[in-house]
Amino acid sequence: MKSVEELGWEPHTVGELDHRIVKAPYIKLRSLTEGPNGDVVYAIDLRVTQPNTNYLSTVELHSFEHFLLAGFRKYAPKNFISVAPMGCQTGFYLTLFNEGEAVRIYSFYENILNDILHASEVPYANIRECGHFENHNLELAKNLAKKLLENKSSWRQVL
Repeated sequence: MKSVEELGWEPHTVGELDHRIVKAPYIKLRSLTEGPNGDVVYAIDLRVTQPNTNYLSTVELHSFEHFLLAGFRKYAPKNFISVAPMGCQTGFYLTLFNEGEAVRIYSFYENILNDILHASEVPYANIRECGHFENHNLELAKNLAKKLLENKSSWRQVL
């Protein structure tokens, strides 16, 4: 298994951090767990807004989650396990299998954000694939994607 440094992450940002000192938006490795056969599960924080200061609306969070789901399925189909909203409404938890290279994860994320800017609808926003299909807003997702891309230079600066 590659070390945190070899994967391109800052070791002092792995794990839980004091939410008062982090600087969103950022992407950071939360944890990595090696299985008995050498496979590794990576948990990554995609922090979108500043904790305890600014929150995503439920419709914004929901629509963005759908885009992340579609995007990681597209760009990392063999590695993607799940993406889920943080209960605090400030970001998302991403889980990947055997893919922990920071540069690749940043690239997947950037591609997804660019896809959002060119989208004509929110993925899976229909009664067959979504349990609250009327709770979506494409423009809010696009605005968030634009803000995140404008702040791309800060994605690695967690603290």
